[in-house]
Parts: sequence; structure tokens; C-alpha cells
Amino acid sequence: MGENSHCIRLEAVSKSFHTAKGKFFAIRELSSTISSGIITGIVGPDGSGKSTLLRLLTGMYIPDNGKIEVLGLNPQENKEALSAQLGYMPQNFGLYEDLTVEENLRLYADLYQVPKTEREQKLTELLAMFGLGQFMKRLAGRLSGGMKQKLALSSVLLSSPKLLLLDEPTVGVDPLSRRELWKILYDLVKARSLSVVISTSYLGEARYCQDILLMDKGQKLVQGGPSYLEENAKSVVLLIHSEKMDSKELLLKISSSPYVIDHSFEGKYIRIVLQKDKAATFLRENESLEIVSSPAETKIADCLLSFYPQKRQPASTLIQENGLTKEKSKGQSTEKVIVVEKLSKFYGKFQAVKKISFSVNRGEIYGILGPNGAGKSTTFRMLCGLLPPSEGKVSVSGFDLRTSPATARSRIGYVSQKFSLYSNLSVLQNLVFFSRAYDLKGEKQKKQINSMIDEYELGEFLDMEAGRIPLGFQKRLAIACATMHEPDILFLDEPTSGMDPQSRREFWVRMIRFSRQNTTLLITTHYLEEAEYCDRLIIINRGKILIEGNPKEIKARFQTIENPNPTIEDAFIGLIERSPEEN
Repeated sequence: MGENSHCIRLEAVSKSFHTAKGKFFAIRELSSTISSGIITGIVGPDGSGKSTLLRLLTGMYIPDNGKIEVLGLNPQENKEALSAQLGYMPQNFGLYEDLTVEENLRLYADLYQVPKTEREQKLTELLAMFGLGQFMKRLAGRLSGGMKQKLALSSVLLSSPKLLLLDEPTVGVDPLSRRELWKILYDLVKARSLSVVISTSYLGEARYCQDILLMDKGQKLVQGGPSYLEENAKSVVLLIHSEKMDSKELLLKISSSPYVIDHSFEGKYIRIVLQKDKAATFLRENESLEIVSSPAETKIADCLLSFYPQKRQPASTLIQENGLTKEKSKGQSTEKVIVVEKLSKFYGKFQAVKKISFSVNRGEIYGILGPNGAGKSTTFRMLCGLLPPSEGKVSVSGFDLRTSPATARSRIGYVSQKFSLYSNLSVLQNLVFFSRAYDLKGEKQKKQINSMIDEYELGEFLDMEAGRIPLGFQKRLAIACATMHEPDILFLDEPTSGMDPQSRREFWVRMIRFSRQNTTLLITTHYLEEAEYCDRLIIINRGKILIEGNPKEIKARFQTIENPNPTIEDAFIGLIERSPEEN
């Protein structure tokens, strides 16, 4: 690779796009060197410039200025020579969904001009590596997210690249598939001396990388290996609790502190990441809460968060008393507002959901977890009334979804994974449309719209098309539209996917407040650490419930001498791996 160990060099690279509001810089004055023969992570939230950077490296985009060198070549001047050595997997995987697995692989072999003499051997090796052999005749569009990921990577590897560029390959993919992907990448680097550059919005995945480039708003915040980031982190991590109040009430009290970088639940404790030099100040300012604290182990994600510029705290991260009007709950209710009895769903002869039963109490945060293709989304859509069950019964707020679907749905708010927004309408037009759809009129309509604009800080975007505002604000708008009618039950399908860390933190504070005002929440998520926010949850696989309980109970099942403090992810993967194969 020429002079040495670097496969990529960037010198003061910028890339802008023209928008209705003027020039927008996706990459700004970015300089970096990326080493050969290792896995380098480009880490940052949605909109940080990760995808734009990868497209610049492939030559798909031309920089405004600066210099780019990939494998010793200029991507614009030597595009053909570079493409022969480069493997690129875009976010949507780049598959032909109407073709079978085999047809996709053979098409890519043709595109990469793989010699006939080598083709069958390569295909055999890749099919064995990724376990795709039994799916050769299945349409790519019918594969689970994890299997699509493996097919896309197999297709790219047919060209035997020296450098592999992967754009967010783990978004929307379950934790087991994510872990399998990282193992495959390690094996490839070791066996083929491959160089890998992978972008991700999952900060925790940085622990798998030998070098990490952290980006925000098109700029480099920091670059280095895990040990460098840990040594230079500007944060400290504490486990806190209070004898005076429960953990959710304590979280609501401390979440708006300017010194808190991040927070999450860990059993009965709250795990907080604080600015390193502000820990003593934070504890002193919250003496009245009678906080008991102890140091906690620092993770690579905590270190990365400390390098982000600390944003101004929102004017309101919580639902205010003059917003939604529900009474605050005084304790955990035992009133069942969702009852599921022997629920099944067939697609032809295939049974996606197999006689599952559970119930959800008023004011609970209830999680539905499972790998891709487990029947999680099918279950979720039946509970929302969007998909009719084949067998069994679902009642919502006492109304049967079969016999009284309209009445039941009027009690529901739904935030889908792809959002239920009208992207060509402005933010204000979306708010007005949904308020009318929920039959809000006159002063109440005006009050609710204004309350949502204030609560979710949408004021500066009111005249912009919903599809053009930042992803985090699109999610805020989707939640505002879904909750304007003060629903009894709120369904949230992967609501935090792609959100930046601060937006995720604000989201969960809002959800806890909703819960404490007696709104029931059902949520699916692939961020398993977020399952700690749930009062109870189920993990399903192959259409069956594997376990139900609160996070503490589920983790306790996987406690061993070697792993005395298992995580929800440990429990999830353990359950899925134990789940028997079925024909």
C-alpha cells in the first residue's frame, strides 16, 4: 500500500450540498489517516456525515475541496482502478429484492467479472461462511434483516476487495446478527489482511474497532484507539440511588442537570455519565435527593459521549402540567388495559405468531424484544389493530379489536418505525392534520398544537417540510402527532433507531413521564440497554414467548460465577441460542 500502513488519507476535505435554505456542509475541513489491516469505526449520530464520507471515498461524490487518497489512488482520477480493489456496502444493502439469493450472488459475480474458474469455489466458501446455503431459492426481499446483511456482505466479498467500506450495516438488525457480523469481520481481517471501515450510530459498537473516528455535524471530534479515548475521556461514571424515592422519580429529578452527559437504568440503580470535573458539584447541588453514589466501570460509549459538545438543555424535556391533562399515577396499577389471549398469525401455511398470551397493566412501560424474523413486528401490528389476527383475541381498554376496532383504535397512539408523517407537508400542517384526524376542534385543538410545539421545540421548523427536518426532530414530531389526543396506550416501534444520544435520553425522560401520567407504553427496540427502562418485557423467537418478566428477573436467570452481573443483551443472546430450531 505504498509507503506503508495507511489505506486512506484525508486532507482538509469538505463537501456541501445546495438546499432551499442555502449551502449545507455535510463534511467540513476533515483531515484523517486510516490504517490498513484493521477495523476502523466511523462513529456518530444520524446526520454526522458518515455516509457522505464513505461516498467520497468510493468516488461517488466529488469533494468541494481538499485531498482524498484511497489505496494510494485518487478516487476521481482512478475510479475504475480503485473500484477493482474496493468493496462498498450501502445502508440499504444494495440488494435486488425481487431476485433470489442465488440470482443476487451470480449477478454480482458478473458485475465484478469474477472468472468462471474461481466463481464456484468463491460461492461455496461464502455460502459456508454466512450460512446462506439453505436460502438460495428464497427472494432477497423475503429475508430477515440479519440475512439480508449477510447476503449483501457476501455479494461485496465476491470481488476479493482489499478495502471494505460498510455504511451502517447494523441499523435495524437484531443484537445476535450484529454480534455475528463483527465476528465475521474479525475473521476476514485476520485471514485476508483486509482493511475495514465501518460506520455506525451505535456508540457501543466502537468497542469492536481498533481505531475510532468520532464525527458530529461533518467534523472530526476525536480519533484514536479505545485506550487513547479512555485515557482522554472527559467523563466519570457513577451508579446512584436514593432511599427517598424510586429510580424513575430520581431520574426525572436529575435528568435536566447540565452536568449529566448520559443516563440509563442498571437494576435498581441509575447509571449516570457526568462531566469529569463536575461530579462533586452535581452531588452537592442534589443533596436534598439523598443520593447514594459509587463509581462504575467506564465503557467506550461513555468515553465517546464525553467528546460531544454539551448542548443547551431543552426548555422542557418533560411533559408540563399545562400540557397533557391526565392525573399522575400514585403507584403501579394492576388494571389490565391490553389482554392478549392465544394470539396467532398465519401467512399461508407459515405460522409467524404461535398462540402467545400476555397482559399489560395501565401505566406500564412494556417491551417486546426479539431477533429479526421472530414475529415481533407481526405481533406489534396485530396489537395496534393494523393486522387482523388469524386466531386468538386482543382487547384494548376493554374493547375487542375484532368487534370494536374503531373504538379500540381511538384509544391508541402509534409511532411506526418509518413514521406516520406526511413528508411533503410542513411541520405545522402535520400537526393540524393529525389534530383533525383525532377530532380535536376549536380552543382544545389550538391549545394542544401549541403545547406540542413548545414541548417538542418545533417552533423553528414549523414552515419546513417534515421530510426535510433533522431525524431527531422528525421523531419528536411523530410522537407529538401520535399523542395529541391523549391516548390511553402508545405503541412505539423502534422509536430511537438512528437518534443521537441526547435525543434518546430526552425521549426516555418523556416516556417515563407519560407512564407516570397513566399512559401505557408498548415499545420494540434493538438497543437492548433500553430494555432497562421497561417495567416488564417479553422476548420472543420463532413466534413464541421465550420469557416474560421485569429486567431484574430476566437477567437473574443468566447469572453465573463467570458473569455475576449479566446484561439484558447477555440474557437475550442466551435465550435465542437456547431456542430450539424448528422446521
